[in-house]
Amino acid sequence: MGSVIATIIGGLLAGIIIGPLARLIMPGKQDISLSNTILVGAGAAIVGGFIADLLGVGSTSGIDWIKHFIQIVLAIIGIVAFMNVTGKKV
Repeated sequence: MGSVIATIIGGLLAGIIIGPLARLIMPGKQDISLSNTILVGAGAAIVGGFIADLLGVGSTSGIDWIKHFIQIVLAIIGIVAFMNVTGKKV
């Protein structure tokens, strides 16, 4: 139970960075609130971390660049998907 809570809290904290960073990388203006950006970033951080672990690159001795790249790409995909579902323009 504690591991699940730690994963969720870690995902939310990572989402604070991953979500807005993904929006900065995306071209144009995104019509999505900051709270939704953070939630999409948190989901991308959790799923991206899981994918990185499956690929064997989730934990390294230095900065986990591949894991962060996967998380940011997933956040960009998530933001685009969110805007498409809500009918907002990309």
